[in-house]
Amino acid sequence: MNDKILILDFGSQFTQLIARAVRELNVFCEIQPCTKPVQYDENLKGIILSGSPFSVNDPVAPKPDIRAMAQKLPILAVCYGAQLLAEQSGGEVGKSTHREYGRAHLTHLVHDELMATIAPNSQVWMSHSDTIKKLPEGFTTISRTESIPIAAFKASAAYAPNPVYAIQFHPEVTHSTDGKQLLKNFVIDICSCRQDWTPAGFVQETVARIKQQVGDGKVVMALSGGVDSTVAATLIHRAIGDNLYCIFVDNGLLRKNEFEQVLEGYKHLGLNTKGIDARQRFYDGLAGEADPEKKRKIIGGLFIDVFQEEAIELKDVSFLGQGTIYPDVIESLSVHGPSMTIKSHHNVGGLPEKMHLSLIEPLRLLFKDEVRKIGRELGIDDMFLSRHPFPGPGLGIRILGAVSEEKAKMLQDADAIYIQHLRDSGLYNQVWQAGAILLPVQSVGVMGDERTYEYTVALRAVTSVDGMTADWAHLPYTFLAKVSNDIINQVRGINRVVYDISSKPPATIEWE
Repeated sequence: MNDKILILDFGSQFTQLIARAVRELNVFCEIQPCTKPVQYDENLKGIILSGSPFSVNDPVAPKPDIRAMAQKLPILAVCYGAQLLAEQSGGEVGKSTHREYGRAHLTHLVHDELMATIAPNSQVWMSHSDTIKKLPEGFTTISRTESIPIAAFKASAAYAPNPVYAIQFHPEVTHSTDGKQLLKNFVIDICSCRQDWTPAGFVQETVARIKQQVGDGKVVMALSGGVDSTVAATLIHRAIGDNLYCIFVDNGLLRKNEFEQVLEGYKHLGLNTKGIDARQRFYDGLAGEADPEKKRKIIGGLFIDVFQEEAIELKDVSFLGQGTIYPDVIESLSVHGPSMTIKSHHNVGGLPEKMHLSLIEPLRLLFKDEVRKIGRELGIDDMFLSRHPFPGPGLGIRILGAVSEEKAKMLQDADAIYIQHLRDSGLYNQVWQAGAILLPVQSVGVMGDERTYEYTVALRAVTSVDGMTADWAHLPYTFLAKVSNDIINQVRGINRVVYDISSKPPATIEWE
């Protein structure tokens, strides 16, 4: 078993970034809500307490017993965690008298284990409205900033038998220039974790576990052509061979020629895949429906119907494979509980119970970038691994308003021109996600001597690390001009192209 770091989530928007930074050290870590009791075992080597939107002075703020944890393991308390540690130990936490948000620089560093190798005047990122006004008795300040007298501190030896550190800045964000080094100091030097969380080790352990779980049984799985389902299917196939039965549905809302290209790619991977042409069924089901959430539900419901009809034709299937990844798991276990309004997704939700199947989710502990690393370890073609994320409902939520076969073909043609230009210009791998959106807007244009009254397409491209936040991609004007010209000249029905320059937040990556 791998050594492990536990991250207690108090609701910070940056919690996943802490986990990603720890994983980059080849150390396994898990995120769990701060409201759940810690389960100690021999593999757990340390605990990190995340930041939070709460104030420690809020009556409903979560307040697990940090000292009890410190009796067992080393602790690193970040932001809210630092303030909670101070408050619980007899210190004083109150509203800051000045703004503590953005870049700051560490001064007066005490170079013990946590701050070892941290450069003087190192830049860090602050994000809090409360501050620690007084440390508990016996605790020691190990760093300050220009405006904060207690930027980092260490608990006294009398507090607990294990090292306990706290910082009022966020080491996990890129603005903290030595943040990853600080996390390494904690995870590797203080917690003595082995760096044994590697793609090769994961593949070996996962294949062995699937073999043991499935035995001679059969697994059915829906594939999308995306990186998650492709890597998950390849892992399962490596374990059980052709006892994995894959189903790939053409809902008429895939990218241009994607159905044929993906099926050919799966053939090269050796996956036992059946392609289903259900385009007309989806077009009929979506006819006249303009509401985004209803469209999602129609697409998801029809997909489940088609998948189930095909799956029940298979005999003696006991397992359902899914490409669930760790951010999906974290969302469902959030300290705040599941979001009030989560968009419906195109997946096989409900099928395990309906068909009496057990779930196989080989990627449920991985982030997206880790899934790609596993895919490379498995030798999967870059055609699958480098693909941009694509929404489950496909072009159904990139056609704003009612969906029709005519609009789907129009958008497929425009999107294909856009994506091919990104590839040809060497820009495809520089953006996180790109796509074209067909707007329910017609405008006057002139082509030759004729006036036109046709549709508008919006181009979207964003840069991001994990999709949680995103900035619009600053594509060259000459590139955009060429794409616009080719779309208008080659796609009948479109006479205007615009470029979306909004970031997330406040906008989302997709329009629906």
